[in-house]
Amino acid sequence: MAPAKKVKGSSRKVKDKWKAKEWYSLHAPRMFNEAEIGETPSADPEFLYGRTAEVTVQELTGDYSKMHIKLKFKVTEVDGLVAKTSFVGHSLTSEYIRRLTRRKKTKTDHVVDMTTKDNYVLRIKTMSIADRRIQASQEEAMRAIIDSTLKEMGKERGLADMVKAIVSGDLSKDLAKACHVVIPIKRIEIRKSEVLLAGDSEPESIMDGFAKKETPAEEPAAEEEAPAEEPAAEESAEEAPAETEE
Repeated sequence: MAPAKKVKGSSRKVKDKWKAKEWYSLHAPRMFNEAEIGETPSADPEFLYGRTAEVTVQELTGDYSKMHIKLKFKVTEVDGLVAKTSFVGHSLTSEYIRRLTRRKKTKTDHVVDMTTKDNYVLRIKTMSIADRRIQASQEEAMRAIIDSTLKEMGKERGLADMVKAIVSGDLSKDLAKACHVVIPIKRIEIRKSEVLLAGDSEPESIMDGFAKKETPAEEPAAEEEAPAEEPAAEESAEEAPAETEE
């Protein structure tokens, strides 16, 4: 019978991978004044390319009424310990969407691929909220209006203008007004956007219209619930009973 082999204990030291990593600061693109949006570790700068980061508009501007809007960035360049990013899209928080889609309301989703003036291909996903049940023909008519309106806007506006309109809420208001010829829609939200193809040049800054401001944390609910085409006061009065019933 063969003698049992002795198991040698491992004398090799485990290498601490974290010590080999360096921290890189993530910076937003020029469209958002190259603001620092976070940090990420990496052992090699090449590993950073393609990494994504999300921040809310509130974190960039201090506006608590925009805390439900998330901006997504992707690392496209590394310079020393600075990782530069490009804008790749936005989305609304799931909590905000749930608040909008209550019972006895009709939600209509639509997806439009448009080309901006500076040749960016942008996919926009809209969400229309109606107070009552609407017919299938009305939904189709709304989708057609949203489709044509966005594509016409793309001929006149660059990516920076489109993103600014999305963040400010102006694009939602414009689409809601356009759809009034079919049905007096309560509100339209741009629930998500994606940059499918980069354009000719880097977009200019849009931050001039979003000055940094300090707003008390208890104020955003009224702002968020305001309809795209109606004042916030009317929305809060209208939604109060529904909140109590639930």
